[in-house]
Formats: sequence, structure tokens, C-alpha cells
Amino acid sequence: MKNLKKQVGIEAAKYVKDGMILGLGTGSTASFFVEEVARRVREEKLSLTAVTTSSVTQAQAESLGITISSLDSIDFIDLTVDGVDEFDPDLAGIKGGGGALLMEKIVANVSKDYIWIADESKQVDQLGHFPLPVEVVQFGAGLLFKKFKQKGYQPSWRLNFEEEKYITDQKHFIIDLHLGKIDNAQRLAFELDQTIGVVEHGLFINMAKHVIISGENGIKVFEK
Repeated sequence: MKNLKKQVGIEAAKYVKDGMILGLGTGSTASFFVEEVARRVREEKLSLTAVTTSSVTQAQAESLGITISSLDSIDFIDLTVDGVDEFDPDLAGIKGGGGALLMEKIVANVSKDYIWIADESKQVDQLGHFPLPVEVVQFGAGLLFKKFKQKGYQPSWRLNFEEEKYITDQKHFIIDLHLGKIDNAQRLAFELDQTIGVVEHGLFINMAKHVIISGENGIKVFEK
């Protein structure tokens, strides 16, 4: 699996061109993309402006010699490459397994091109097997948890390694919804968008333009 993730990270780095403003995603697959971008910067002397989607990615990128800029200092991003936890035939996806969904969606929203990279296990016929992350403000989070439970969404708190509530880079909690399947992703996204206390959710719809996956039969590219 590690080799498949590395393969697709290297493949995605081929889309990077000199002078780009580049968005760097978060997660185990995206980390291989960051490594390959750093290699190209070092060996090919590429000039890039990079924006990251988490403190973890920023630390990795800076350690590899990639110059990082703040999102507020730019007007747009040429290309963002990120991982995805699950995607369907319409290239709708679930993201946020790494806890960075809010920053990932903000960066994706200002990207001219947005690519997901994954191993073939992330390709599904219907979203929902992977728990849907919902980032919520800390105040009243328990009430939201109860509300999701009443709706039958089977919520659970995202926990850290100390078995305490995980806190995102923006100081929020995450409630994971164990839905099994999502019959109408658009409708659920709208419902969560309208729920007071919800900051963001992990449904990424009509955002990815390409998905690059690696598997036993090599690299495949899906286009919107």
C-alpha cells in the first residue's frame, strides 16, 4: 500500500510547473507528493509558492526546503493536490480523515485545478462507508452530538492519541458520522451547511477535476 501511495504521489507531481502557486494537501498519500515536489525543487530548481492545508504538512514542506506562504497573501492557487478518503463515479468525495477538512476545503475553493490522489481502495460506487467528518465549534458540541444521534447518524467523537477529543488546527472538535451509505450527498451537504455549530463537513462535491489512483494495474486518471 505504501508503494502504491508513493507511485501516485510521484505521478501527481508531474502536473507541477515552474512558477506555480501550489496547494499542498494533507495525509499519508499527499506526503509522498510533497516529497516529490521537494525533490523537483531541489534538483530542477523549480520556483514555487506553496500553501499548505495543515500544520503537519507545513512542517514537512519546510523541513524539505519548500517555501511556504500564507493563504491571505495570494489571490488564487494554480494547482492543489490532496488525498481523498473515498470518491464515487461523479468524483464527489469524503475527506477529513486526517482532521484537516476545513483548511483543505478553503484551499480547494481557491484552486484553479484540484487533483485528488489515492490508491484504488478509495474508489467506491457509493459514498458513506468511510465515516463522514463534521468539524464543529466546541461550544454546544455535545448538543450537536445528541442531535446527530437522534437522526440516526451514529456519531462518534474524533479522539487523539491520549483518547481525548481531537482538536483541529482551528481549535474545533470533529464528530465522525458512521452512515454506512449516503443516498443523496448534495442533500446531506446542504443539511450540514445549515446546521448551527457546524463549521465544515467532509463532503467535497463538484470540486475535484481529476482523480489519480494507483493499483495492481498501474496508474489510472479520472476526469470530471
